[in-house]
Amino acid sequence: MSVAGLFLCVVISYLCFKFGLYYLVMNKNILLLLILYIFSFQMFGEDHYCFRVYLKDKGNSLYSVSQPEVFLSKTAIELRTKNAVPIDKSDLPISPICVDALRSTGARVVVESKWLSTVVMESIDSTVVERLRKLPNVDSVKWVWKGEHKIIRDTVVDRISSFPSDLRLDNRYGYAFRQIKMLNGISLHKSGFQGEGMRVAVIDAGFRNVNKIAAFDSMCIIGTHNVVCPDESVFVGDEHGAKVLSCLAADIPGYMVGTAPKASYLLIKSEDSNSEYPIEEDYWAAAAEYADSVGVNVISSSLGYYTFDSESLSYHHSDLNGHETQISRAANMAASKGILVFCSAGNEGNGDWEKITFPADAEEVYTVGAVDEKKKRSSFSSLGLIDNGRIKPDGAALGTNSCVIDPTGEIAYPNGTSFSTPILAGMGICLWQSLPWLNNKEIIKLLHQTSNQYNHPDTALGYGIPDIYKAYKWGLKNARQRLHRNK
Repeated sequence: MSVAGLFLCVVISYLCFKFGLYYLVMNKNILLLLILYIFSFQMFGEDHYCFRVYLKDKGNSLYSVSQPEVFLSKTAIELRTKNAVPIDKSDLPISPICVDALRSTGARVVVESKWLSTVVMESIDSTVVERLRKLPNVDSVKWVWKGEHKIIRDTVVDRISSFPSDLRLDNRYGYAFRQIKMLNGISLHKSGFQGEGMRVAVIDAGFRNVNKIAAFDSMCIIGTHNVVCPDESVFVGDEHGAKVLSCLAADIPGYMVGTAPKASYLLIKSEDSNSEYPIEEDYWAAAAEYADSVGVNVISSSLGYYTFDSESLSYHHSDLNGHETQISRAANMAASKGILVFCSAGNEGNGDWEKITFPADAEEVYTVGAVDEKKKRSSFSSLGLIDNGRIKPDGAALGTNSCVIDPTGEIAYPNGTSFSTPILAGMGICLWQSLPWLNNKEIIKLLHQTSNQYNHPDTALGYGIPDIYKAYKWGLKNARQRLHRNK
């Protein structure tokens, strides 16, 4: 029992002694308050347990690949058709009958993954794991979270106004000029490609005040989704996603312009900032599946995991094989659905772990490291690997003193692959807009080929820093050559 619950029992015992149980029962107002307090402490004062249930199969599905409109949006189906990606059994939701069997144990469904055939179940009774394991369709069960539910208490802020004119610079990109110029992205923007028509999911920890900051006024938001707390807004709580998003979508000429300011954005919260447990991999997988079902071209994610609050759940370097972890499998699945996935390499380069984090090891994603203004690896940028042709990170962008907009609406210069990732992802978005006949894998290959270390990749920066305009020119040239050969 929690300390709060024990305290409540003492209070109730004292009231019973002082006034008598009969008095409490007859006084309905006091009794009702006690019941509410007991319920609230049960919900928020005791440890809850979450278990990831691995299913043998998804059960007899009520859905069919011949009717994808039941579980995928029209836009998602159109993107699958455009990219020649078939709709298969992995897209079918888990059978409700199978999920009901899990509920029969007394546990609550937290989140599901149709791609990975897993369901996370929650209970205040840790012994529920034994009942789950005995179900006929359950392959195995893993503990992925323990803790108390916490309600976000966020300060309500007024609208954050636009910027003083005397702080504006003469160039269009303002204080973000360096990070876009490093990728030779300004030339691509001038050619008319700033992300128009591209749908992008940003999966992060929260987007505090994005709905209040003038820099995002012109941004097209196609939706929001909070996987962790479905009833709470993504615009409260953690500020990390707001800074990340500014690298992509800010559009205040002379102050800050992002790398894909004209794209359309789906904002998804998958990070639980209160703790660090493997359940966040399940949240991420659910976020990626949601993004796919809505229909997006690109996912940009500046989240990574390797160590957890319970040491027994943490990973080892030997797990960096691209398919060991739940989150890396989900990232590869998202890529297999035709989505161009950008993931941060991590900031462990000068720490004990040193290596990239998960899902940065996933083979099918584009993993982004960080460099400083001199194009040298940032000391914090996680080191990768060269393993049977799998080179990580894939490339890099400015991550030391990156220009971002913080939740107060002011310019800031933080460090991290969290920011080099959206900077590079935004240019990848514009590149794909300019070469729409290519698929996600071909865009990644083009980024590799036009990077400054293509002929000598390493574990620090992979293929190096891409030249986005060069990639655009190469893409056009290759298309013309193919057209000429086919005549």
